[in-house]
Amino acid sequence: MDAEELKKRTRSFALNIIALVQNLPNQSPTNIIARQLLSCGTSVGANYRAACRAKSGADFVAKLKIVEEECDEAMYWMELLQAIRFGNDVAIGVLREEANQILSIIVASIRTTRATIVNAKIVNRQS
Repeated sequence: MDAEELKKRTRSFALNIIALVQNLPNQSPTNIIARQLLSCGTSVGANYRAACRAKSGADFVAKLKIVEEECDEAMYWMELLQAIRFGNDVAIGVLREEANQILSIIVASIRTTRATIVNAKIVNRQS
């Protein structure tokens, strides 16, 4: 998956989070969870776009770590929604799976980039 495809995927994830939140009941506990989920769920794509504009490998990794944290947090809030039985359980399950897949891609990207940075430092020392 290239950067443009992942940008589209994280944007779609954000739009689906928005749709989920719009359909939650208007009650105090769900309003709090909805705000939290909306914030972190939409920031996954925004922070990934920022990572794509990173100035260095280290900057890229730092920005991807934010994506990782936001995605994991979104998964947490969706788990809570399922636990208290608010919202469409099937839709939440699909979104949790998508979040898990995005998270896996991001973690793999972090590992790959870190390895590349380490290898580049080794090559530079040997030169």
